[in-house]
Amino acid sequence: MRGRLPARRTARRSSMAATPASLGSGAAPSTERIGASTVGSDADLEQVFMPMGYEPGYAYPLLVWLADPAGKPFDLGKAMSRVSLRNFIAVQPARTAEDRLDHEPGVWRAIDTIRQRVSIHPQRVFLVGHGRGGSEAFRIACRHAGEFAGVVSLGGAFPHGEALFSRLDAIRRLPMLLCCRRESPSDVVRPTDATLRLFHAAGALLAMRIYPGRSDLAKLILSDVNRWLMEEICGSRQVQQAAVNS
Repeated sequence: MRGRLPARRTARRSSMAATPASLGSGAAPSTERIGASTVGSDADLEQVFMPMGYEPGYAYPLLVWLADPAGKPFDLGKAMSRVSLRNFIAVQPARTAEDRLDHEPGVWRAIDTIRQRVSIHPQRVFLVGHGRGGSEAFRIACRHAGEFAGVVSLGGAFPHGEALFSRLDAIRRLPMLLCCRRESPSDVVRPTDATLRLFHAAGALLAMRIYPGRSDLAKLILSDVNRWLMEEICGSRQVQQAAVNS
């Protein structure tokens, strides 16, 4: 990989229930779970991950995680410990009864809420989805391509047949990553050829990576996600493209 990434360090992850005022106050990373009974804006966030050594004056990239509604309970802190302990703030939006069939309202509420509480770079908001949440991340990002810096799907197929490329100029500038396993269900693996053909014909940006193993949230996969995200943030892909075009 080209480009220099922040040094990786290991640290014991702490998970704690915390008040909004305590976010970013410690040296260790923290995960906050906010119950559905919480009133006010905090009800928009189910889990928040704050990086180790949080600096209030730095505008952090934000990862908005969409869990698989059909999967096991999602542990944001565990997932982020495999991505990076330092590079990102991450949130998992809470879902109301009205959001049961559509993640999108919860995504916008979560983004607005976290921006009011911590320093977020407005042009570095990424959607990351797992399983069916990955397909939903593709769906939301294509509808609002100018609002996101990129989208990552972990084991979620791209939704075909939904006219998601109607805003083609914006979508061509949206980096996307699809990670899947060789042992993934057929509804994920079968459409990959059609997905690659679609993106090639549209001139859109899709990186596809296939892994061994049984988990879409394995350390190998999530460490690759970190590298891909940092390449997008640091601009190495744009630099490489400019070199090709020069």
